[in-house]
Amino acid sequence: MSPVPAVFVHGNPETAAVWTPLLRELGRDDVTCLSPPGFGAPLPAGFEATVGGYRDWLSAELEAFDEPVDLVGHDWGGGHVLGVAMTRPDLLRSWVSDAVGIFDPDYVWHDLAREWQTPGDGEAAVARRFGAGLAERVASLVDRGITAPVAEQVAAGQDEAMGRAVLTLYRSAAQPVMARLGEHLPGAARRPGLAVVATADHVGGTEEQRHRSAARAGAATAVLPGLGHWWMVQEPRTGARALRTFWGSLPIPQSSVQP
Repeated sequence: MSPVPAVFVHGNPETAAVWTPLLRELGRDDVTCLSPPGFGAPLPAGFEATVGGYRDWLSAELEAFDEPVDLVGHDWGGGHVLGVAMTRPDLLRSWVSDAVGIFDPDYVWHDLAREWQTPGDGEAAVARRFGAGLAERVASLVDRGITAPVAEQVAAGQDEAMGRAVLTLYRSAAQPVMARLGEHLPGAARRPGLAVVATADHVGGTEEQRHRSAARAGAATAVLPGLGHWWMVQEPRTGARALRTFWGSLPIPQSSVQP
């Protein structure tokens, strides 16, 4: 067990089930998985499902811990992690994100994101995706790289509320919003960071953009050759090794050192 608790945050269109294979490999008993509202957790009335709203939600969740944590994020969860790292480093011992590239000034949202950001087209796309039957939702996730057992768990948590959260979140992040937020990346260097670069993941920016953003955030990089967007499901052992190596390089907090 690490001297510091680890907290994992997933993204879209997911639930915390995407972490299951990786957490099995890590074998830790001090891990907490936080589900963003609407993504495997209830979407409360009045919740601000925006880039800033999710950053503030995550900060509030981390304030409940007795000590700074090792924070790990995937997809939009990785975006939320950077939001906290840039604004509330006091809540962290370290951070890990596979979404640093979306803060690059030259980042262009992928086709599906731009569809969600378009009024009318986005509503229709969300209705098709989240209104489909369970078997169809599972098949869609499998086609995109998630193994069937995990896809079944994730698809079970996809619903109309997730669709609403998707539209609000992506529309709040239309460029130049992310580029402007990226101007604050150097603030994330106040805590040790690790940028996961899965080379076959093409939704979070080019490899150049991801390495460039990692450098601006003062972060180390873990390159995962040939792995895609759901690297933690594809090769959980490789992902677990990268996390252990990073955490093992960090100083032990003084509060955890026995006299």
